[in-house]
Amino acid sequence: MSTNSSTVGQLLWQGPVCIGWKQDLEGAVYHLANCFLLLGFMGGSGVYGCFYLFGFLGTGYLCCVLWGWFDACGLDIVLWSLLLTTACLLQLAHLVFRLHEDTLPEEFDLLYRTLYLPLQVPLQAYKEIVHCCEEQVLTLATEQTYAVEGETPINRLSLLLSGRVRVSQDGQFLHYIFPYQFMDSPEWESLQPSEEGVFQVTLTAETACSYISWPRKSLHLLLAKERYISRLFSALLGYDISEKLYGLNDKLFAKFGLRFDIRLPSLYHVLGPAAPDPGPESTEEDEGVPEAAGAPPRATPTNVRPAPPCSPTPAAADPPAPPSRMSRPDSGILGEDSSSLVLEDFEEVSGSESLMDYRSDGEYMR
Repeated sequence: MSTNSSTVGQLLWQGPVCIGWKQDLEGAVYHLANCFLLLGFMGGSGVYGCFYLFGFLGTGYLCCVLWGWFDACGLDIVLWSLLLTTACLLQLAHLVFRLHEDTLPEEFDLLYRTLYLPLQVPLQAYKEIVHCCEEQVLTLATEQTYAVEGETPINRLSLLLSGRVRVSQDGQFLHYIFPYQFMDSPEWESLQPSEEGVFQVTLTAETACSYISWPRKSLHLLLAKERYISRLFSALLGYDISEKLYGLNDKLFAKFGLRFDIRLPSLYHVLGPAAPDPGPESTEEDEGVPEAAGAPPRATPTNVRPAPPCSPTPAAADPPAPPSRMSRPDSGILGEDSSSLVLEDFEEVSGSESLMDYRSDGEYMR
């Protein structure tokens, strides 16, 4: 062991000493190569940091090849520098390939930065979502229908990218769909994977629109396979449906001047088409009953001492009580369901009282 250490010490401290130093400095190519190498080793991390690192290192080693060929005239210097230059170029080519592979079309890249990136969705998971819709962007012309009420089957889920879509039912406007909102989220949530159904509303493009669409079966397979994507779609669809419900609530506020609770049953029927008017015979009967009951018989004047104004005359009957809200003569036609309850609640009650006489929906419901 001591013999080996003494040999190493002799090589380090008693090795051959340079007899004479070169008086001339190396050429400019040698110094330029070292400058590029210094800049290259100062590179950072990430994809663009690797571009910086291998770009400067490759340039520096290429300068070393030129220096070894023209100035140093050493074959070993040329070969090693050439090998390192080739390694840097291959690494740059691999980075360019990866960057090109990760590049998305413009519409999908904007969708990722607008909707998915704020939720910190990994790019790989987003690529699986995009692959499910086959990276196709579909278009709708102005006044072209996306779905027709009672006819179009529910076999896909679509997301609007640009434009504006009008939602209506029985010719009655409900709300708008704006960019980066789902076009048929309520229909998607209303059916199980094994069920089939048709749209209950009509969706019409008011402007030129573009959207992406996932086939129903393909998306269900993806959601069953990827739990993270399933939770992501559940959150996005739930938020989208709540936004549509609040949009209907804002429409009620603009219509009646009161802000109602969106949890009220059958709130849509307030926005829907008006109930059919009853026949003339039933109208006359309804008007005749309160008139007959509300007109008390007139008392003939007598010589009896007049009673105080506040006390009723003996011949006058008590005024009829307002009709109870529980008694509905037309319940046989409309039925005692939530639809008839809400429709009657928004009609005038007691002759003069109406919905506008209440300050809030809670007070009105009481």
